[in-house]
Amino acid sequence: MTSLFLAEIDFITILPFAVFGAIAIGAWAISDSLFNKTSKSDERLMLIKQRPGDHQADKKGKDSSRTTDGITRLLAKASPALGDVLKPTKAVEVNKQKHKLDEAGFRSEQAPLMFNTLKMVMAITGFVLGGGGALLLNGMNLWTLTYTLIFTGVFLFIPEIVLSLIAKSRKQKVFLGLPDALDLMVVCVEAGLGLDQAMRKVAVELSRAHPLIASEFNICNQHLQMGKRRETVLRELGDRNGVDDLKTLSSIMIQVDKFGTSIGTALRTQSDAMRVRRRQIAEEKAAKTAVKLIFPLVIFIFPGIFVVLVGPAAITMVNEMLPALQK
Repeated sequence: MTSLFLAEIDFITILPFAVFGAIAIGAWAISDSLFNKTSKSDERLMLIKQRPGDHQADKKGKDSSRTTDGITRLLAKASPALGDVLKPTKAVEVNKQKHKLDEAGFRSEQAPLMFNTLKMVMAITGFVLGGGGALLLNGMNLWTLTYTLIFTGVFLFIPEIVLSLIAKSRKQKVFLGLPDALDLMVVCVEAGLGLDQAMRKVAVELSRAHPLIASEFNICNQHLQMGKRRETVLRELGDRNGVDDLKTLSSIMIQVDKFGTSIGTALRTQSDAMRVRRRQIAEEKAAKTAVKLIFPLVIFIFPGIFVVLVGPAAITMVNEMLPALQK
């Protein structure tokens, strides 16, 4: 009887998850069959773009990506409806969100819409998981509603946290690679190249060592070729990345371009200052190491040392003193 009762409980517990999985798989299959259709014009364009030597690779890639095209198109069509729910209404908030996406490297026109859609999807996921789990465990009560709201809020802010981490990592890479780019620019300028040619040369040479800086300089070169003013391009270079040293570099290059002073001297001075700052940051982290080691020492190492050193003496004292106390 006990085994039958446990089997019934397990079946009742697993049944909602099984139903959810079946519905999800069915929705995936239906969306794939409905939206995974390529028009004749798209197929002809793909054939025109395809190179003769890429036929086999394209065939394998087409087979491997066929299962994801349907759901991708479904999300693309659902993005306007989902993303408009969390779309900022004020211009200040829109600019702030766009600036965050720019710092993280997401600069396409659809990036804000896709980001808001991702936040909405994560909020729905938190609502379903948190609400469903709380409903199965506690039933319909006030705690279930509280847990549902907590899970929904946490899942809603997960994309913001991930975006901040991506932007922080990108800023760190730009900061570490900027002195090398400045040294190369100094060499190019002193060799007789202009500032635009030096930036183009740096973008080519650093495409593997520091691809982020190379891509930023490529964007600057493209803007200059389209006819933008050099001052505007340099100011945008510092603003869209959020790196203080890059903003300082942009201001210095703007001043050099205005007053006609030596570009090589200014770049060399800025490169030396950035290297000194990197050295100071490394020394600061090394000085903090001793303080950070206190917590693992106290929590994990000192208790073991205490047991090893004091344990035998404590056992001896207990064995000698207990008989004497019993008398």
